[in-house]
Amino acid sequence: MGRERITSGLEAELAKHTGIEIHGGNLRVVFMWRRIRCRESLGLPVTKANIKHAALLRAAILHEIKIGTFEYGRHFPNSKHAANYSNAKDERLAALAERYKPLKAIDITPMTEEKYSYAIDICVDLVGEDRLAGVLLPEDIHVLRARLIETRAPSTANHYLATFAGFLTWCESNKYCITGLAAACTRFAMSEKEPDPLTHDEFDLLISKGCLHPQDTAAITLAVYTGLRPGELCALAVEDIDLKAGKIEVTRAITANGTFKTPKTGKPRTVLLMEPALNACRALIEMVAAHPKRTIDVYLNRHEWREESVTPLLSPSTQARKRGINEWFVSTAWNTKWATIQRRAGIRSRRPYQTRHTYACWCLTARGNLAFIAKQMGHKDFTMLVEVYAKWMDDESPAELERIWSMLRRLRTQL
Repeated sequence: MGRERITSGLEAELAKHTGIEIHGGNLRVVFMWRRIRCRESLGLPVTKANIKHAALLRAAILHEIKIGTFEYGRHFPNSKHAANYSNAKDERLAALAERYKPLKAIDITPMTEEKYSYAIDICVDLVGEDRLAGVLLPEDIHVLRARLIETRAPSTANHYLATFAGFLTWCESNKYCITGLAAACTRFAMSEKEPDPLTHDEFDLLISKGCLHPQDTAAITLAVYTGLRPGELCALAVEDIDLKAGKIEVTRAITANGTFKTPKTGKPRTVLLMEPALNACRALIEMVAAHPKRTIDVYLNRHEWREESVTPLLSPSTQARKRGINEWFVSTAWNTKWATIQRRAGIRSRRPYQTRHTYACWCLTARGNLAFIAKQMGHKDFTMLVEVYAKWMDDESPAELERIWSMLRRLRTQL
């Protein structure tokens, strides 16, 4: 209707200029910015002079967009879109990532920083290092998810997405990109893997056939009968063990690069020793009796650490025939040793962490107290035991019911 009301001269003038429209009897400009089609009314009547003015304004806007100086709110301060479209600044993704990393590193350990940095670099590379953060849309994150899962396990892809979401949250809060990108980093659903504990027969095979050195025999026995995490097991020191009291103080763990940190929960815990574990500790202490103490730093966080002088309980140098061997096992070395022992024993291959699951499952099938087992393993409460090991608890439910009823009858007779 608007075009029908203007003269043929105005129609000809309007046809000369791309991106100038008539809307509600007034002129408006149309342009693409941050991959969004923007339409803004100028509130000007349709005249030749106003059409030329609108064309010059649009040309100036396109030039500013090209050189990265366009500010939406400056040109259209009264627009309802100004607040949303002006949120983002024209910053390239790679440059933002390099600014974010040292800021994030303040709150994490060096080992975690390395993992975070690698994950962010992977995601930035897949999205595009030179992409402007302000032009990213949730669709770009959806494409990233698809590319991550093409060649990676869901757990790995989820780690990258979680790390990248933290980076995008920082970008959003500093107005470098539109809101909603971090929320688009949805994790992939993962099937819950049940614990795969050793059977008693498999454990016997590990000890009798898989282990060729007394240190290996004692180490695996200690792992199975304490439920220590592999990193905690490898970080044990002679000074952590009280043979007389029959307990271990778990105060540190060792990372893949050989640095020490506090246990996963951040708190030390006491693990009481069953007879096999106690005997294993005696054997290991005897093996390193002549070893000197080593001074190590245990990181509490990035900025705080404590210095300790301790004797490694499990040391590669115990079995080494040459000098220059590491004094502590790290995850890669322990994983290799564990895999070799399993292969020699002829049992199905499992991750080293399954020794921890074995401890939990054996304790539960022996009808151990849930609160006690949870405390031994370093859980806040026994909720995780119920969620993760329900199968082993259910297997014993008929016998447990009979045991409870028997106890109740005994209590009734005593009243």
